[in-house]
Amino acid sequence: MSNHPEKQAYSSPEQAARIYLLPNLFTAGNMLCGFLAIKNCIEARFTNLSPDERADHYLWAVWFILGACLCDLFDGRVARATRRESLFGAEFDSIADTVSFGVAPALMACFLIINPGSTDQADEHVQLATWLLAFIYLLCVGVRLARFNVLTNPLVPGNEKRAAGGDFVGLPSPAAAGMMASLVLVLTKVMRNTNQSDPFEKTVPGWSWSLLPLMLIISYLMISNVRFPSFKNLDWTARAKTRVFILIIILGAILIRYPAYSFPALFLGYIVWSIFRHLFLLKKSEIDPAPEDDDEVVPRM
Repeated sequence: MSNHPEKQAYSSPEQAARIYLLPNLFTAGNMLCGFLAIKNCIEARFTNLSPDERADHYLWAVWFILGACLCDLFDGRVARATRRESLFGAEFDSIADTVSFGVAPALMACFLIINPGSTDQADEHVQLATWLLAFIYLLCVGVRLARFNVLTNPLVPGNEKRAAGGDFVGLPSPAAAGMMASLVLVLTKVMRNTNQSDPFEKTVPGWSWSLLPLMLIISYLMISNVRFPSFKNLDWTARAKTRVFILIIILGAILIRYPAYSFPALFLGYIVWSIFRHLFLLKKSEIDPAPEDDDEVVPRM
């Protein structure tokens, strides 16, 4: 779920741990997608597959990660719309996010960087550095999710005011995983299609090194104090609903028709626009780059 419930206290542990079916089905779907993404990455790495079959497994892993993003988009909104928020739902969501947006993208990046399925493996030191960097990414996902739970906990003073701003503190883990997955989509699909004379195993690993700096940048952004908009405060008047609905239809059509280009553009655009927006607001003194309230709860790496 995206938010903790509004209740400040519960009459019993059973009430706090109540499981509401509909929103938690979306969270379970999120976890299932993450599990299936990991499964496809492992099969692509350790089973005897042709280059095309290996590429297809990575593509399926990408789609499952993006499917997890979609489930995560709806679980909190469904919980709030049906007034079925709970402490259980918030914790369950964080666990599912760790699997889908932490473990799955980290494994996928590692397997691509160390030249999966090929007889020419990366140097042992390179492999060690790659696994270490992947763990740093996973660690930052865990820190980001734990910090989010603290910053949205209604028992922490000042959280109501912070939540009213409609911004996330640090890059949300679904957007981080989506950026990673969309780049892998480019590596496994576009590069293969534009280099028909080169086998998948020779084409992709050379480009996959771009995942290393991307993981570093994304890891930092997740634990930073940069404000990323949550779009929870969109204008939902009757007139605005029509415009938003039309934009969603157009965006959906573009994503379906040109996925290899539109998904990277979507996630990269969100990240870059959010950073420039944050810098602009800092310049205008509309936000504090290091709020005192955050000093007590933002983990220092």
